Amino acid sequence: TWRDIIVLRGYARYMIQIGVKYSYAYLIDTLNHNPEIARSLVELFRARFDPDAHSDEAVAKVEDDTLLQIDQVASLDADTILRRFVALIGATTRTNHWQRTGPAGIRPALALKLDPTSIPDLPRPVPRAEIFVYSPRTEGVHLRSGPVARGGLRWSDRMEDFRTEILGLMKAQTVKNSVIVPVGAKGGFVARQLPTTGSRGDIAAEVVSCYRMFVNALLDVTDNVVDGETVPPTFTVRHDGDDPYLVVAADKGTASFSDIANGIAVDRDFWLADAFASGGSDGYDHKALGITARGAWVSVERHFREMGIDVAAAEFTAVGVGDMSGDVFGNGMLRSRMIRLIAAFDHRHVFVDPDPDVERAFVERQRLYDLPRSSWDDYDRDLISDGGGVFSRQAKSVEVSDPMRKVLGLPDGVDRLTPDALIQAVLLAPVDLLWNGGIGTYVKASFETDSEIGDRANDNVRVDASDLRCRVIAEGGNLGVSQPGRIEFAALGGRVNTDAIDNSAGVDCSDHEVNLKILLAIGEHDGDLTRKQRNRMLESMADAVCDNVLDNNYSQNESLSAALAQAPGMVRVHKRVMSWLEREASLDRAVEALPSDAELERRWQDGKSLTRPELAVLLAYTKNLLSERLIDSDLSTDPVCAPFIGSYFPETVRQAHPELLDVHPLRGELTATLVANNLVNRGGISMTPRLMEETSATEADIARAHIAATRIFGLEELWLEVRTLDNEVAANTQTELNLAIRRLGERATRWLLRNEPQPLKVAEVVDRYGDAVRALHARTAMMDQPEDIRAQFDRFMAAGVPDDLARRASILGPSFGFLDLLTVAERTGIDSDAVAALHSVVEDTFDLAWLRECVIALPRDDHWETMARSALRDQYFGEHALLTAAVLEGTSDDDELAPELRVERWLRRHSVAVERCRRTFADIKGSDSHDLAHSSVALRALSQLTHSV
Repeated sequence: TWRDIIVLRGYARYMIQIGVKYSYAYLIDTLNHNPEIARSLVELFRARFDPDAHSDEAVAKVEDDTLLQIDQVASLDADTILRRFVALIGATTRTNHWQRTGPAGIRPALALKLDPTSIPDLPRPVPRAEIFVYSPRTEGVHLRSGPVARGGLRWSDRMEDFRTEILGLMKAQTVKNSVIVPVGAKGGFVARQLPTTGSRGDIAAEVVSCYRMFVNALLDVTDNVVDGETVPPTFTVRHDGDDPYLVVAADKGTASFSDIANGIAVDRDFWLADAFASGGSDGYDHKALGITARGAWVSVERHFREMGIDVAAAEFTAVGVGDMSGDVFGNGMLRSRMIRLIAAFDHRHVFVDPDPDVERAFVERQRLYDLPRSSWDDYDRDLISDGGGVFSRQAKSVEVSDPMRKVLGLPDGVDRLTPDALIQAVLLAPVDLLWNGGIGTYVKASFETDSEIGDRANDNVRVDASDLRCRVIAEGGNLGVSQPGRIEFAALGGRVNTDAIDNSAGVDCSDHEVNLKILLAIGEHDGDLTRKQRNRMLESMADAVCDNVLDNNYSQNESLSAALAQAPGMVRVHKRVMSWLEREASLDRAVEALPSDAELERRWQDGKSLTRPELAVLLAYTKNLLSERLIDSDLSTDPVCAPFIGSYFPETVRQAHPELLDVHPLRGELTATLVANNLVNRGGISMTPRLMEETSATEADIARAHIAATRIFGLEELWLEVRTLDNEVAANTQTELNLAIRRLGERATRWLLRNEPQPLKVAEVVDRYGDAVRALHARTAMMDQPEDIRAQFDRFMAAGVPDDLARRASILGPSFGFLDLLTVAERTGIDSDAVAALHSVVEDTFDLAWLRECVIALPRDDHWETMARSALRDQYFGEHALLTAAVLEGTSDDDELAPELRVERWLRRHSVAVERCRRTFADIKGSDSHDLAHSSVALRALSQLTHSV
């Protein structure tokens, strides 16, 4: 029947999208030349999915019969094609083919839900789930990297390879979504019957009609939730588990379609209702909030701050991709009044202003932003400096003035350029900032080909990263620079993250909106809220949501800066992290443009390390893996994590409806995601895998211990204090402070894993140690310090760090010993202050600060050296505490003695052992170098002193 033919054509079209080497016509001819096999394929499809005829026995029989028939086919090509049909039918998990609707009784588009992991030879990365939609009018695909996933739906113009486009975007979205609960997803459709002579309105109407078909087809094969129970689609055989989470968003060509998608969801009683598509009439308007650009601007501020520039106070030059009517470009170019925008381009014009007046130019950009459907052609020519202008991309050539030549850094003698060449000159201009707020890939690595980029529309203007002369790249738009291009630019000294870091605020804001709507829908269902009240509450929380989102952007940039500062000494650690992610998270180094082990070894030998864009990929993969593991643990329901959920939702909803937070359907996923983000942002990319190796702890054990360590030492308050120093002290000083806080957090986490029963009872441990540790830290900060700590304090003060913070930060290293010290106080029953005072005198008497610095200075050139250094460092603090305890217990006959007298009495009583230890220390101090062996012998001598008395 015609409907059977549609199924076979649908599979043939899907084969084209996954890159089979045959043409569509050849695939159809193969079916026409093998009609009996084609009929068997239809029977196989029926046996799997016809609700009235489905049975496993029938499937097995028809599949065996079909394969026997294919064995008889003479042509190798035909054999390959027909077996691929069998494989695809077997990989299909659902279809809407038997669903009924309308007078014709059939759906307007075929939907095939597939399990990509069971399809051979798929292009990488392989999605976790996929829906292919086919009809003569439209085709589309929706790709997800996990069961709870989200991403935009775009109108694609790549008729024959739109899946390739969507796959690349899904990969980027998966990295970007590390800050939110859903993992990456992306969808796209093409309109195959656009009116060739119709008006703009006619074309728009057909696109909307295709979008409606596409969205309805996606929902056809998606489960619903009714009264908390999963409800499968009617007339649908499922070969997969429950799958009710389908959330979409606007994208290229669909920016105004959120209301359409939400209307479809509401009409179909889909459980997410108007949370199905973020934005729309009752959602957050990203352009009005400027959230995507504001998030990317956080990256800009970070990059410039690390160059000693405050972009709010000092003028800087910029070029850009986009125009002022665009959300990301327009909002971005209004983030500072100090921007000297010398050139920009969109798909219509090239704008050049060689010597802009920053204030007048800012006002004019604001006017264009407020002007509906504006373009660069609307820019007031009287405000453009001499030699500039607005040039059509349709022009044959553009005259290059002397000021243009100078500001764009063009060679003498260049007096005319084609529009494409002018755009290349804009991209290669010697400026401070390249701001990408458009659509397309404009920069590639020098060794990449244009065909590898897969963006043919911009082949004529694309440039090589090695030729860039800007200092900073910010990617408000997606895929503005290829990942190899980013890495090449960074390796040459440029400052760049990835688009997933820079523009994550948009998806983050959408996810907050969706989760707020899901939360408030419970209140609506229970009658506690009306829709009008819900909408007012959503609107009132917009600023709080944006603050939360921008905090994520700040934290990720902060974490990357810390990782980059440590990267030269961490090359081999990062190699192990990559191997871990390859095993546990399906990291594909080739897909992510990450170096091989051999390349990493070369970098180590050459004194080079991972670049910031490479670290950004590891950051995201680590977060995603930890989120997945924590969801599967009991941590997501642990009350200790309640503050994380509380921090996610604005205070307005926490106060008005606190009861709803406990019943959010995604509470477990939210908790896991928030904890994972915090663990990686604060602890670093490699902390969790290293602690798993060293202690055999689980991810949940490490998360609990890190939460406890953070609370015991008040680390969160310290981090926030360091943030207040933005543009007050040098960025590298802030990074140094953050690394000191991070190291203490990791060491305390390790101590809790090794010395406290697991799983850790966080609240009890914090109660036992917290007050005493913070009191000790405050008092110790005001005491006289060893030379190394005084030197660090002086350096912080010279850098402009406030006195109080400089004192507390300078003792973060030895503060780790407070945990051992408090165990001594608990064991001896002596007040912790008295123990601390004696602890300090013991350190001075035996010059233990020297030994501590020797251990800390040990090399970490490979995994085993790092493990040994870690073990010796922990041993040092333990032996210091044990020696303090020995002195306390050895002089317990007079508890009123001052610490100095107590130590002096103990020394007289054990003079022989003390002298032996001091001789060993003196011999080691006299050595020309101090390596692992020297430190081990010194610690052994200290241990013998403690245990021999």
